[in-house]
Amino acid sequence: MSVDSALTNLTHHFLIAMPGMQDQAFSRSVVYLCEHGERGALGLIINKPSDIDLKGLFQKIELRLARPDLDDAPVFQGGPVQTERGFVLHEPVVGEDTTGATPADDGKPQSVYASTMTIPGGLEMTTSKDVLEAMATGAGPRKVLVTLGYSSWEQGQLESEIAENAWLTVGADPAVIFDTPVEQRYDKALSLLGLAAWTLSPEAGHA
Repeated sequence: MSVDSALTNLTHHFLIAMPGMQDQAFSRSVVYLCEHGERGALGLIINKPSDIDLKGLFQKIELRLARPDLDDAPVFQGGPVQTERGFVLHEPVVGEDTTGATPADDGKPQSVYASTMTIPGGLEMTTSKDVLEAMATGAGPRKVLVTLGYSSWEQGQLESEIAENAWLTVGADPAVIFDTPVEQRYDKALSLLGLAAWTLSPEAGHA
């Protein structure tokens, strides 16, 4: 059986970097996978804050952040791809909004934002500016994580890295993303596997 067929779809999973990870962009990182399929994978690092906070980001794009709860929230380094572009991971926001967005014809809720990826498991990832504009009015999703850049893997690349013990994988828990202090997210993600960082060696990869 090939590596590709042996692995399940890892959308809405965490990738947890093993201690032997050589790539500094991913060292001791936790990546939330927004998409994983035959063509590859896309995710956001959730535990590497940048040197800018949300209030500073909004000032750069000439918006005023009307969400005091988010002023000091860090903007994260989501990965090494398109580091000048913003990605907003958030809880679902559905229903009608000021643009007149309504549920889709099939009756399923549709995101109110222009460019949103709905992730099986209950989260959404938006790349359009309208989500930030909503936050600027004091609205928008209550729980958010904003990154600059994202992480991506070509077809078969992630499967190969997992087979080489570069990553541990576990089903994602949104509480790790939104409710856990940044410095605790790596250990908290490991705890979902019943592991602690000190038990890992660079050579061992599978729980």
